[in-house]
Amino acid sequence: MRVLALSSVAAVALVGCTGDSGLEETTDASPQPAVSASGPTASPDLAIPQVIQQSSIATAPSATVTVYDAPDGDVQQEIDANDVLSVPESTPLTFLVKEATDGWLEVYLPVRPNGSTGWIPASDVTLSSTDYRVEVGLDDFTLTVYQGADAVVTTPIGVGTDDRPTPGGVYYIRELLQPETPDGPYGTYAYGLSGYSPVLETFNGGEAIIGMHGTNEPDSLGEYVSSGCIRMANDVITELVTDYGLPLGTPVYISEDAAPVTTA
Repeated sequence: MRVLALSSVAAVALVGCTGDSGLEETTDASPQPAVSASGPTASPDLAIPQVIQQSSIATAPSATVTVYDAPDGDVQQEIDANDVLSVPESTPLTFLVKEATDGWLEVYLPVRPNGSTGWIPASDVTLSSTDYRVEVGLDDFTLTVYQGADAVVTTPIGVGTDDRPTPGGVYYIRELLQPETPDGPYGTYAYGLSGYSPVLETFNGGEAIIGMHGTNEPDSLGEYVSSGCIRMANDVITELVTDYGLPLGTPVYISEDAAPVTTA
């Protein structure tokens, strides 16, 4: 199956971000937390299954997808691009497939609570695949991009503070954004993930979405510094976008253990 390539990058203004915050958007006007000297304690690690080297991606041709609680089951919810994407007019609804059976797909959903899944008819989406995946170690401040069995990029990162932690679990890239100011706190590019802050409901007027992005504070890498997002150097996030072209739906495994995730 063909890897879904990003056809465009949305240019957006990410407002209300300081050097100590992540990609999340919130109405929380309180001061940012101080840098924590210890690791996050408010983010229980979701169960991370054995990682596979080839992942299936489901892309919807429409802006709304009906999700069921089981194959041929009851409607669980409607996923609307306008509710989960920053620029829905230029970004398709995309899902990481967890399981496929008899014309149905169990997919990870870009909704709360983190790790939510549901079933969609395979006929409602277009399937593609990718051999890229991202593994994030919160304890050792390391992000590694794999292509199949090969680690193609390994880089230091900054992650969430003790009271605004980066949540562990299985996520995927839901959108790619290009900040209007490349020398700002989000750097040159930002990937919005399917996960949310475990402690913030909103941030600067929107959902508290977790992301991976560049930074104008490279000295903060290797520290607990953000409001939950994953920071990396601008040249690295640019490399992931322009050289590797990580597709929407690429799985992102965030582990609170320093040991690498097991690969199949």
